[in-house]
This record gives sequence, structure tokens and C-alpha cells, in this order.
Amino acid sequence: MSGQQNAQRILVVGAGATGGYFGGRLAQGGRDVTFLVREGRAATLRRRGLRITGLGRDDVIEPALVTAPGLHGPYDLVLVTVKAAALPQALADLAPAVGPETVVIPFLNGMAHMDALEAAFGADRVLGGIVKVVTTLTDDGDILQMNPLATLTVGEQSGPPGDRVVRAVETLTVPGFKVSATADALASMWHKWAFIVSAGTVTCLMRGPVGAIVAVPGGTDFVHSVLAEAGAVAAAAGYPVPDHEHQLSVDMLTQPGSTFTSSLYRDVVAGRPGETEHLLGDFTRRARLLGAATPLIDLALMQLRVSAASG
Repeated sequence: MSGQQNAQRILVVGAGATGGYFGGRLAQGGRDVTFLVREGRAATLRRRGLRITGLGRDDVIEPALVTAPGLHGPYDLVLVTVKAAALPQALADLAPAVGPETVVIPFLNGMAHMDALEAAFGADRVLGGIVKVVTTLTDDGDILQMNPLATLTVGEQSGPPGDRVVRAVETLTVPGFKVSATADALASMWHKWAFIVSAGTVTCLMRGPVGAIVAVPGGTDFVHSVLAEAGAVAAAAGYPVPDHEHQLSVDMLTQPGSTFTSSLYRDVVAGRPGETEHLLGDFTRRARLLGAATPLIDLALMQLRVSAASG
């Protein structure tokens, strides 16, 4: 890789379970990474360092940090890793980092955030981004990795990967996760969204991990039914899930003995605000517009809304 590519300045917006993991690995890989965080998170990271644990590893990174008042740009790459509820404030905070040549790559699930990013910075600056990782924040603020899966896919919103995608892939390629370019980022985002919705529906409705669900009569059939609903919505939107990706979802959500749970479920159990409306609410809204029926996903959405209203 050239010195110019190595010298690209990267701003990671947020240092939670996802942004902290990918940004931490980038920092370990020698990239010029700064985390834009709030004061509370900054205090934790200054005190403990950015800690990534799990899978037999315990890494501590001393991160470069900035809070909104001290942010000065522009940066070359801006990785937006906050959850949906924090996005409006994050857009205002990161604005000084976005210049004419800045490339913005969102790590959020779903699709609604793309409209917000494009409205704020222009569609020409926003790439499609898809990350797959199973991490969570511990009570101490550390990042616990629970599965070896860790991938990042980027691409233009339409058309084949251009020079800026190639440069981004080269800059983001470090040990700790796999990076690739896609010729259809929106399709990849829809496919992941269908999986996230399926995983959230399955684990939230059944209130348990995958292994416990498939261990009871009807559990496996239930998983297949949910995947079929979500897949039908993606297909109606023009992004049918390829057979190999569908099979990967089946394998992950029907694995005997698996302790896997969705991020939605983990948020509910921990009492944290989740992304119910951004993920399931927007998905079912689009399903209605497309004429696709989603009775099981609707049921999970209603359950999560009741849970949130009940405190």
C-alpha cells in the first residue's frame, strides 16, 4: 500500500460495540484513526483504554479521541457507527469533518439512515457500508467479541466500485476483519437488513438464544417462516436474497446449541434503548408499501413496542 493511502485520516463516529471494534483494529493496524465520542465515553476510554476482549484475546488500545467542540477537519474517511437514535446529533457533531473529498461510510443497519446522510452531506459523498460482527459492550465499557465473524463491505450506491472504493478498501484492510468491495451496495444492505430483522424477530419473540429455540418442537419451522417473510420483502423491493446468503442465515439461526442472540434482544435484556423502529418499524412500513405480508415480524414489533412502553 502506498504512503498516501496509509496517511488517510479516518474519523470513527462512536466507539461502541461496533465502532470500537473496527476502529480499534484499524488503530492496531497502524492507521491514523480518531474517535469522535461524547464526554462520558471519552472519560471511560481515557481511564481504561479501548479494550477488545473475547475469543481468547484481550487487547488494549490507547485511542486518539475528540469530542464535538474540538473537531476540526476535514478527514478522508468518516465511519459512522452510532445507533439510529444517536444519528441526528452525530450528523451535527461530525459536520466539520466532512470536506469536498471526504468519503462517508455508514455502519448502521437498515436503510433509513441513508436518506439522513445524503441530506446532510450529499449523495455523492456517501458510500454503502455493511458490517457483520457479533460484539457487545460490557458493564465496564469494554468490547466483547462473541463470534469470529468480522467483515466490512463497501461500495458505491449504484454501479461498480470506483477508485474511491478501491482506496477505501486498501486503507481499511488490516488484521482483525475482512474487507471487500461490492458492485451493489444497496442490495447487500437489504440482504443484511433482512437477516437482522429475522434474527431480531426470532430471538425477541421466543425470548432466548437460537439453540434453545430450535431445541423445542416447531422451533426450526418457526425460524424458516420468519426468514421467508423477510426474504419476501427484500425481493419485493427488488433485492432478492441469493440462495447462498439465505442458507448462511438458515445455518446461523438454526444451529443446535448456539448461544447466538440478536442485538435487539440483547438491548431488551440489558434495558438499553434499541433500534426497534429503525429496523423492524421501517421494515414493516416498507413491506406495507410493497404489498408484502409480515405477520410474524409485525408480532415481534408489537411485542417490542409494548416492552418499551412498559419501561
